[in-house]
Amino acid sequence: MNKTVPQTYKHDVLIIGSGAAGLSLALHLPSDCRVALLSKADLNQGSTYWAQGGMAAVLHDRDTIDAHVQDTLSAGAGLCQREAVEFTVSNSRRCVEWLVQQGVDFDLRQDRADGKEFHLAMEGGHSHRRIIHSADRTGRAISEVLTEQALAADNIEVFTHRVAVDLIRDEDRCHGAYILNQKTERVDLFQASAVVLATGGASKAYLYTSNPDGASGDGIAMAWRAGCRVANLEFNQFHPTCLYHPKAKSFLVTEAVRGEGGKLLLPDGTRFMEKFDERGELAPRDVVARAIDHEMKRLGADCLFLDISHKSREFLESHFPTVMQRCSELGIDMSAEPIPIVPAAHYTCGGIIVDTAGRTDLGGLYAIGEASSTGLHGANRMASNSLLECIVYAESAAQDIAANLPDLPQTAVSHPWDESQVTDSDEDVVISHNWDELRRFMWDYVGIVRTNKRLERALNRVNLLQSEIADYYGNYKVGNDLLELRNLAMVAELMIRCAIERRESRGLHYTLDYPNQLAEAKDTILSPSNSPLKT
Repeated sequence: MNKTVPQTYKHDVLIIGSGAAGLSLALHLPSDCRVALLSKADLNQGSTYWAQGGMAAVLHDRDTIDAHVQDTLSAGAGLCQREAVEFTVSNSRRCVEWLVQQGVDFDLRQDRADGKEFHLAMEGGHSHRRIIHSADRTGRAISEVLTEQALAADNIEVFTHRVAVDLIRDEDRCHGAYILNQKTERVDLFQASAVVLATGGASKAYLYTSNPDGASGDGIAMAWRAGCRVANLEFNQFHPTCLYHPKAKSFLVTEAVRGEGGKLLLPDGTRFMEKFDERGELAPRDVVARAIDHEMKRLGADCLFLDISHKSREFLESHFPTVMQRCSELGIDMSAEPIPIVPAAHYTCGGIIVDTAGRTDLGGLYAIGEASSTGLHGANRMASNSLLECIVYAESAAQDIAANLPDLPQTAVSHPWDESQVTDSDEDVVISHNWDELRRFMWDYVGIVRTNKRLERALNRVNLLQSEIADYYGNYKVGNDLLELRNLAMVAELMIRCAIERRESRGLHYTLDYPNQLAEAKDTILSPSNSPLKT
């Protein structure tokens, strides 16, 4: 096969994204189902791999499904859909059991002689210890096991270093996608009866983020261009505690540090969280992040501090080996001194509107994981519910695909990608400059605290940026950086439009112009002009 020319592939199911959601779905599909699993880089390079904390699940006899549901509803500030919350939580135990069957090695209680009970951590917003974990590298443990299983499966064909360009829509169905092969620099055609977007969130729209570089909102942008509605994109969760160090880049300090007694401190060593919430350091993330942001601005401080030095070195090495190692590499001894921290963009709570089977508005197109808006998170994601959501909705989407695959239409004939009229760019530096501009004005104007004026400025800038990108996109060969910039600018516009529409402060969306919460909670829903629902 000549790899220098565009290729055409046909499968039953095309999965774009190789995190917990994409891998789980691939493994849940029947063994006779031909699956293409696409990864933007090497496998294990997405957000799942770097998730430290764990996965929320009702596993202890003193905990209940109702308690987990109520905690989630409370954290979501009235905007969660109860059906989605109950569906997710009620399936938590079975999903944990499935992960254990796959080979994921979760931590067990050290004080149990028989070692049969999971060690459950505590995190903000939860009323019980219900976070199952593998030390502080749970995402890595899940990702490595599921990757190994996927690579061993005869029916799953893995494609790495593939970047999605656009979905292929025929009437009101999705039949595949155009995919850039980064190694050949050609755009291949992938056709399938069902397409699944498991592409993650869009935190790279912000200057500071805890996520890897691939979190560029690709799936959300492609689904919007293909005609799918999106919802609640104004709710961008900022993780309160990311390591502040010039060499740390985007290293997150897990919520579990606060769950095990870590205290947030001002530069002078004073605690402050009790001023903002009676739960102190264990308040939901939106409260904690906003409190840190407020104190940093009040003091003009570059960072604040997280202190767990009262715990023994043995305890820290056992519970937080990843954090401890990274801190040590940077000359910080967390057993003897506080960790410098700042908030950073972490999770996209809204996304592509789906039902409990992961179905979007477009026939044959599914979305799962962070790219989707299931109704679980509402106005603020509660810690460790997201990994659970990935596994639960991967299973339900796989079941729906398997049940309907025999009756799905055969893939429509699609034309290969045509780049006969484009040329190589000699201005690639413009892409990186535009990327920097986008991330900076999103941080300044659409960050933790917002105003009408800031949002208007952001919208003007992103519209100008998109017009420049459109011209660039139409004239030059596509590459990874251009595709990510195009998608980020699109999702940034949707975030800004959602924020402008919400005339209140609720959960993660806080605006000085509307500081109060309205009596009725309503979703912010945007519908594209080519929505199949309008035909």
